[in-house]
Amino acid sequence: MLNFELYNPTKLVFGKGQIEKLSELVPKGAKILLAYGGGSIFKNGIHQQVIDNLKGFEIVEFSGIEPNPHFETLMRAVEIIKTEKIDFILAVGGGSVIDGVKFISAAVNFDGNPIDILQKHILIKENAMPFGTILTLPATGSEMNSGYVVTIKATQEKLASGGSALFPQFSICDPTVIQSLPKRQLQNGVVDAFTHVMEQYLTYSHEGYLQDRIAEGILQTLIEVGPKVVENPADYALASNFMWSCTMALNGLIAKGVPTDWATHMIGHELTALYEIDHARTLAIIGPNLYRVLFETKKEKLAQYGKRIFNLSGTDDEIANEAINKTVDFFHTMGIDTKLSQYTDDYSKTADFIVNRFDERGWKAMGERQNITLEKLKSIVEMSY
Repeated sequence: MLNFELYNPTKLVFGKGQIEKLSELVPKGAKILLAYGGGSIFKNGIHQQVIDNLKGFEIVEFSGIEPNPHFETLMRAVEIIKTEKIDFILAVGGGSVIDGVKFISAAVNFDGNPIDILQKHILIKENAMPFGTILTLPATGSEMNSGYVVTIKATQEKLASGGSALFPQFSICDPTVIQSLPKRQLQNGVVDAFTHVMEQYLTYSHEGYLQDRIAEGILQTLIEVGPKVVENPADYALASNFMWSCTMALNGLIAKGVPTDWATHMIGHELTALYEIDHARTLAIIGPNLYRVLFETKKEKLAQYGKRIFNLSGTDDEIANEAINKTVDFFHTMGIDTKLSQYTDDYSKTADFIVNRFDERGWKAMGERQNITLEKLKSIVEMSY
């Protein structure tokens, strides 16, 4: 097992009615920026619950954080915080809102141009503004980690960063909130979490036996509850297992002591930046083809995955190939298309564009073995058309 350090200071408050604890969790006397997205929290009653449980606190509201949060939008919030002398941020939303608030938290006290945080991948380890979250859409695990992804609209870049100072102080996770979500968002959430696990699991065989078993447990749970929760989001057993699986998929635990990949995400982010395809759907487009191009170096783990998750039998080659097919089948069962041409007609130069962009950034050796070259990158993207 690889050496590791595990640090996760987020207080997770999970279950029905936990928004009622909000006033106990926010620092006393804090002046709060209440940050959210397009207004769905008004329709499902969460906004009113938040206001009711923050009586006595001074609140400034900031709305309009996009599904892929824009740097330009978030900088407006930074200016409001400085002008209004706000000292605590409350993110109410899904992963995009929470990601956006992490960047806001990082940028408020940053000494320099905040765009450098993204473009130079600067990790924020101190002097961030404290914040908490109320999760309304399970998917990204952002409620219990310190990473985030932000889009710079002006340059069509979707870039990731983070840092140990960017864990939420607390996150309230009430599974009942998913009842009002559209099917598309629930489908996305399941596939997003599934791929998060795969990025940390589907690498090569190692001695992190427990990490593998925990990862496999999350995958099996998502396969079991995913299709059902889309049809029955009011079922508390389904909703709670779905929400907890999404959190566990990316709270740092299953990545410790083992190799990780993340190339599927790096490529997928470009598809979102170029075509505004839902993040989870870009992962479903790219992931299976990355496994095919990297088949020889991932084969052993693919075979383990096929045996343990899908109960497949045969030679390792046969099991590994069929495991990829089963993964695609699962995405289709979740209502997710897996070809780029199903989302846009303007795809013919996508591979060249992404290769050039990665080349300019110096991203020439990706994946758990650093063996995803620009040539392999091009094959992965073209195979995904």
